[in-house]
Amino acid sequence: MIESMTGFGTGEASEQGISFTVELRSVNNRFLEISSRIPRSLSQRENEIRDLVKSKIARGKVSISAVREDDSTSELTVRIDDKKAKAVTKLLNQLRKTAKIKESLKMEHLLHFSEIFESKEVNDDDEAEWIVFQKALTKGIDALKTMRMKEGAELSKDMKVRVADINTKLETVEALSKKRIPEERTRLQERIAQLVSDKSVVDNQRLELEIAILSEKLDVTEECVRFRSHNKFFLEALNSKESEGRKLNFMIQEMNREANTIGSKCNDVQIAHLVVGIKEELEKIREQLQNIE
Repeated sequence: MIESMTGFGTGEASEQGISFTVELRSVNNRFLEISSRIPRSLSQRENEIRDLVKSKIARGKVSISAVREDDSTSELTVRIDDKKAKAVTKLLNQLRKTAKIKESLKMEHLLHFSEIFESKEVNDDDEAEWIVFQKALTKGIDALKTMRMKEGAELSKDMKVRVADINTKLETVEALSKKRIPEERTRLQERIAQLVSDKSVVDNQRLELEIAILSEKLDVTEECVRFRSHNKFFLEALNSKESEGRKLNFMIQEMNREANTIGSKCNDVQIAHLVVGIKEELEKIREQLQNIE
């Protein structure tokens, strides 16, 4: 089943006075790109977070936002680095004097320097925090995938309708193409008869050869057969258990190629209109595929 790259999911987990709410948003992207806003205490776990997301999501731009909610007895997971705080204060005071700034140093100025804060070393509390966060993240990823799969199912349904419409148009194009061959044969013979008064001058063998070549150029049966074959494989990829976004994009290129060939071979207004309709459907499908994983 195909999966959309657009979705939203949230997960919550709470244990031992530690609570996490994790939100995930994803949009279409050529590759998998992960960005996260997580508590500083989990900054050392970024690689593990990425691996967890990669294990369930193949493509898309995924944004992770996590909020920790502790009970009133919980301690902060960061502390002040006294030496760095004093160094920053000294540096700012020197800058104030050098630039001759009369304004006094305030707390808000110091808060711009994240270096004055540091995460506590990993201990049992940090392990407990990671376990709770991991559970919330897993729930969020599962919720995100559920939404992506639901949207993917809707996209699949829409594309199947469009492929069915293309197949109907192809049948009409093939029928009109076969009908035109004898018509063109008669038209060519009549035109030659009008141009040449002495029919003995006409080389019938050469005329039949030219008609056969013309018929070959007008016949689009081979293109229609290949087109329907591409449609068949396209539908099979839509129903595949694996995500087939790249394969579907390749198939739509081949289908568009056949449509162009049919349009160039058939010098007929009605067929030309049908080909334009087919290409419009292919373009709509191509736009939908931009959001398929």
